[in-house]
Amino acid sequence: MSVLENPVMRSEGRDAGASFDQIILSRFACRNFTDRPVSRRMVEDILDVARFAPSGANIQPWQVHVVAGAQKERISNALVKAHHEARDQHVAEYTYYPAELPEPCLSRRGQFGHLYYSSLGIARSDAEARANQTAKNYTFFGAPVGLIVTIDRRLAVGNWLDLGMFIQTVLLAARARGLDSCPQETFAKYHLLLREMLPIPAEQMVVCGVSIGWARDEARQSPRLMPRADVADFASFTGFD
Repeated sequence: MSVLENPVMRSEGRDAGASFDQIILSRFACRNFTDRPVSRRMVEDILDVARFAPSGANIQPWQVHVVAGAQKERISNALVKAHHEARDQHVAEYTYYPAELPEPCLSRRGQFGHLYYSSLGIARSDAEARANQTAKNYTFFGAPVGLIVTIDRRLAVGNWLDLGMFIQTVLLAARARGLDSCPQETFAKYHLLLREMLPIPAEQMVVCGVSIGWARDEARQSPRLMPRADVADFASFTGFD
């Protein structure tokens, strides 16, 4: 008997789908964590699930450095210092945005900046306050665990799609366990410093960091800031009755 023919299994399927939908909908980029510990075992469990993310020809192009405790603090201190004293001397090894961002992406990025900094009470003209807020990235926003994600620089754009699916799976697996997270491209800027403190081979390119921990109540209870386009704005359907 198939799932569709079995009313019990059909009901369980709906329940499972609703639960998974809630995991996705409850995920957000947390920027305010408690210091409640996250065990190594829990991080290993998250990665043990995420390793089943799809990848073309099963090449699995991801590498992850998990940091916590004194090592995480050492990394944070070095990156915060560089951000305040020498950030113009550091640059990522890849370009996240094109020189000319097309619409509607350009407007969406502008809207993000307005909503994000307005929610923090930071004026557009207050460069120092913006820099101080950016510096919080390098403390992993107070999260007890950080990931530094890398990819082999010899790979191609398609392999970065695989990496994105892996990172998303990490975020959802963390959320399924009640944890919150924040993916952070800005760690890529300080790859030279990260190489001094982590065993990152020369052929590996730093892609991003990910903060993982327990959100503070005020962070989780805040209304979702960033609007998302409706399905009708990005999807077209053909061949349906």
